[in-house]
Amino acid sequence: MDGVAISPQKTINEPYKGGPVMANKLTYTVFQTNQGWMGLLASQAGVVAATLPQTTRRQAIDLLGEKAKQANFSPDELNDITQRFQDYYSGKKTLFPDALDFSGATGFQKQVWQAAQQIPHGETRSYGWLAKQIGKPKAARAVGLALGKNPFLVIVPCHRVIAGDGTLGGFGCGLPAKQKLLKLEKTKK
Repeated sequence: MDGVAISPQKTINEPYKGGPVMANKLTYTVFQTNQGWMGLLASQAGVVAATLPQTTRRQAIDLLGEKAKQANFSPDELNDITQRFQDYYSGKKTLFPDALDFSGATGFQKQVWQAAQQIPHGETRSYGWLAKQIGKPKAARAVGLALGKNPFLVIVPCHRVIAGDGTLGGFGCGLPAKQKLLKLEKTKK
């Protein structure tokens, strides 16, 4: 696959294919899963954004934001991750080891998102647990705010983070979407 780095070791600050990363070259795709239309946006450094399934193709594109207007439509470059999302929404246990383009993130957000990626499928952890994982045990509320800005939906499984009392807490896409994702992952084989 050419163009999008899939290695989890690549970040926006590392060289890509022997030269500096050109983060301004963006590609996107929109594709169907059995749950609806999804959008993916990527730079040469990795995934920039992923949407949850939407009712229409247009909704998925719109959720990718302003950057999608500057991107080239290129489904072939994103075919591998597209297939894994289709598997995920078909109920298969799926891993997303994809490189992420953290260029728009703060250092704190990057720490939180990387720690959230360590939460196994079908399991949940609390905001407090995540705060401890990044060495900031009193930052549970800030962790929640960082998760609310997560553009890498499902790849960075912020839906697996719940309140310390076992309630769902929040979710930028709404609690019904969080419940649906958690239920989907609990039924995976």
